[in-house]
Amino acid sequence: MKYFLITMGVLFTIIGFVGAVLPLLPTTPFLLVAVICFSKSSERFENWLVNTKVYITYVESFKNNKGYTLKNKFKLLISVYIVVGFSIFMIDHSLIRLGLVIMVVIQTIVLFTVVKTLPKDF
Repeated sequence: MKYFLITMGVLFTIIGFVGAVLPLLPTTPFLLVAVICFSKSSERFENWLVNTKVYITYVESFKNNKGYTLKNKFKLLISVYIVVGFSIFMIDHSLIRLGLVIMVVIQTIVLFTVVKTLPKDF
């Protein structure tokens, strides 16, 4: 079971890191699952993951406080808007453009209605 959890942790870590670059793929849930897998299988991998810049940037605040500061929410949205906006500009298919717009609208709504906004001090 230990090796299975390590394998799953590595897989979810890779997906999470890819999600840090591609805004269509979420980062936080994959890294949370990875750290859970590592916590049950390998202290070394867990310590490595929780000390990576990607984990600290995307997950630490969310894991500890169940939300993001308003500044972090806007940072996340700006990166999503830039990459998705570029995709919308480059793609010549109306249905895909519409799908991307709908996805960005849903992400924005979820970020501001479901995810808690933390005070500046966090």
